[in-house]
Amino acid sequence: MFGLTRAPDFSQPGLQWFNVEHPLSLTALRGKLVLLDFWTFCCINCFHTQPVLRELESRFPEELVVIGVHSPKFDHERDPRMVAQAIDRYDIAHPVVHDPDMALWDAYCVKAWPTLVLISPEGRVIGQLSGEPHPDLLPEGIGEMIERFFSMGKLRPRPLDTAPRVVAGGRLRFPGKIKRGPDGLWALADCGHHQIVLLDDQGAEIRRFGSGEPGHQDGDHPSFNGPEGVAIDHDAIYVADTRNHLIRRVDRASSVTTTIAGQGWRGGTLGDAAPALQTALASPWDIDVGGGILYFANAGSHQLGALHLERGLVWRLAGCGAENLSDGDGDECLLAQPSGLALCPESQSLYFADAETSALRRLCLKTGRVETLVGAGLFGFGAANGPLAQARLQHPLGVSVGGGRLFVADSYNHAIRVVDPATGQVSDLNHLTGAMDLCEPAGIAAAGDDRLLLSDTNNHRILEVDLRQGVVRAWAA
Repeated sequence: MFGLTRAPDFSQPGLQWFNVEHPLSLTALRGKLVLLDFWTFCCINCFHTQPVLRELESRFPEELVVIGVHSPKFDHERDPRMVAQAIDRYDIAHPVVHDPDMALWDAYCVKAWPTLVLISPEGRVIGQLSGEPHPDLLPEGIGEMIERFFSMGKLRPRPLDTAPRVVAGGRLRFPGKIKRGPDGLWALADCGHHQIVLLDDQGAEIRRFGSGEPGHQDGDHPSFNGPEGVAIDHDAIYVADTRNHLIRRVDRASSVTTTIAGQGWRGGTLGDAAPALQTALASPWDIDVGGGILYFANAGSHQLGALHLERGLVWRLAGCGAENLSDGDGDECLLAQPSGLALCPESQSLYFADAETSALRRLCLKTGRVETLVGAGLFGFGAANGPLAQARLQHPLGVSVGGGRLFVADSYNHAIRVVDPATGQVSDLNHLTGAMDLCEPAGIAAAGDDRLLLSDTNNHRILEVDLRQGVVRAWAA
């Protein structure tokens, strides 16, 4: 099939293009090697593919053109405005075509996210790869193909004109998780600025950590890369340095940053206890700390892990590494991109937002078993309130515990959801008055029984929710 099949053209009506002035076509790209990246912005594996694509674009700027084909899973991802936000958030500079009805997905017989399709300079399909590409083997293979096509006289290298959106800066950019320390101060992952912010209880900045440019430098002048999660205690701010696949520690007294887990590249599945600095992590998305243990959501391997802060060991808490929704013992159950954590020492529980199954789940720290409170599987999502078994979320990213209830940042429903384990009911806070025009909230934190702070991520601000008065206001923006 490959090499004989003419590639379906992607210049079809009804498709919206990003990062180019005009829609692209195979005819216009004749003489260039074309790599189609079928992706959707909820997908952690698609997220892991982007650095490999950037490397290819850097090495072969005139011979190869990468085109992202956005093929949505969730209803929320069909909205082109949300696609534009994702392109900004993940710094995607190559052309992207939004395919909300999956027309190109079907035309290219794609079955999984991500899938890469390679098209020859003559416009024929010559290869297809499902899953994350190998960061070394794919560039090596592309380089060999470019040499071959060049020697055959079929390659006509030339630059491609792109027009990436110019995104205005602000005090915050795509903020992630926010957590309160025991002294009443707040730590915030300012993901889009690659920084960590320490704030007082009125939302005023005390200090920022990080150069503002992506990197992995330790010491007095640290750098981070897209940190999504934080935790804070009396001594330190802990950072889920997501795109670096690291966990970092910022000493609150000296402001010195050290790496305490991970090796700086995407790891595989977690297992038995092993030295933290010799264990590669996979996109840690959130963390929480208590009793000398740092708990982390290892989103890229669909697992929960633990780090013993004194002994420097990491181990698997839950998830066998396969992606789905299945309860049971921690080493056998299935998770799907856990992205938000809330530790509740009183009930010996670690609650987590399992994003890809649109689920709220609980790990019992005493028995090691996982149970699902809300959620029905990889494609069971919605916006329904009511009894736990019938309620539905859509790709939640944050969870917090307060006043005996669970508060969920229901990201793709642009909502705050309330789960009451005592009554077995799910509700929302849509009745609140104030600045509640949310867009993909990714972090939430309860401060007592009557107050919440919410990362309104795509609006680049933190909101304060007064539950007693039923009022919302901008707290940091």
